[in-house]
Amino acid sequence: MTVPAINEIELVTRAQRGERDAFSELVRIHAQGVMNVVYRMCGDARVAEDAAQETFIQAWLHLASYHPQTSLRSWLYRIAVNAATDMLRKEKRILPSALEDLHLQDPQLGPEALLFQEERTAMVQKAILSLPEASRVVLVMREYEEMSYQEIADALSIPVGTVMSRLNYARKTLRDKLEQKIFVQVEAKNVQAR
Repeated sequence: MTVPAINEIELVTRAQRGERDAFSELVRIHAQGVMNVVYRMCGDARVAEDAAQETFIQAWLHLASYHPQTSLRSWLYRIAVNAATDMLRKEKRILPSALEDLHLQDPQLGPEALLFQEERTAMVQKAILSLPEASRVVLVMREYEEMSYQEIADALSIPVGTVMSRLNYARKTLRDKLEQKIFVQVEAKNVQAR
């Protein structure tokens, strides 16, 4: 959700003065984006909820250190990525689950096509989760949150060139993994059809 900068800056200023209503409004505006980032980072809805909650707790505690010349969204996503990473370390696992939020199903498809689509969705999610954390973060921010290279660089405190390099690596790795798995899946379907 895009918020006019003047309103967001005003809300931040009020929240920095301790106005909880203003901070609640900032949470409302950015909650879905933060949740999307942390969910795609960890693939587990419960862990993502915990990480999103931790993100906003940390944001409230450190709001005084935020300076409006940087994007609030980028600042929050940096906190979210750190919270998700911490949660994953605590959990010591990365499990794909709760794929129903991906909303990739076409209701016009028949049962077999829906099953095939669900298998592909799970395959993509699993492939994303298998990426190294640094590449996965950049891919999620670019492809799912549609952030610019500069916004990602700001959020992660890395150069734009590093963002581009990590994104290129993530896309190539995903393509390689998925081409291989989809080929095996199609071959298996052909063998079953005989």
